[in-house]
Amino acid sequence: MNVVLIGYRCSGKTAVSEILSGELGMGCRDTDTLIEEFAGSSIDSIISEYGWDHFREIEKKVIKEISGKDNLIIATGGGVVMDKKNVINLKRNGWMVWLKASPEVLERRMVSDFKSGNIRPSLTGVDPLEEIKQVLTARIPLYENATDFIVDTDSLTVREVVLGIIREMHENLKK
Repeated sequence: MNVVLIGYRCSGKTAVSEILSGELGMGCRDTDTLIEEFAGSSIDSIISEYGWDHFREIEKKVIKEISGKDNLIIATGGGVVMDKKNVINLKRNGWMVWLKASPEVLERRMVSDFKSGNIRPSLTGVDPLEEIKQVLTARIPLYENATDFIVDTDSLTVREVVLGIIREMHENLKK
């Protein structure tokens, strides 16, 4: 079984996946990194040069391949749930965990990422907080439909999120 982390960008998927993988002795894969390796280019460059549709096609190929593997913590891109085939592939062998955060917290984390040099391409071209709210409005039902477990990350440390996921996994194994 894989543990698949879903949620909006800057919800903590990459940070949580790295620690969770160590705690559980599972491999760790970040689909954004796999997409960059597949394309030989950064996500920002892929989108600037070829557009979002091309990026989503690469993402679909990467998801299909990684979903066939086992014993992994998989950190996905924020829009992975927009394609039903991605969700079907990930759920086939994966327990889906939605790392949920409020728009204000996500914006704060994005600003922090930007200052550290991690530039993420705009999805809509509008003000960042407004973009987060717009995109979340469309994606929340998709996250809800895909998830097996939700962790609200707003006021939790990465370590607390990891421990909550492990606790829930153990509860599910008892059932």
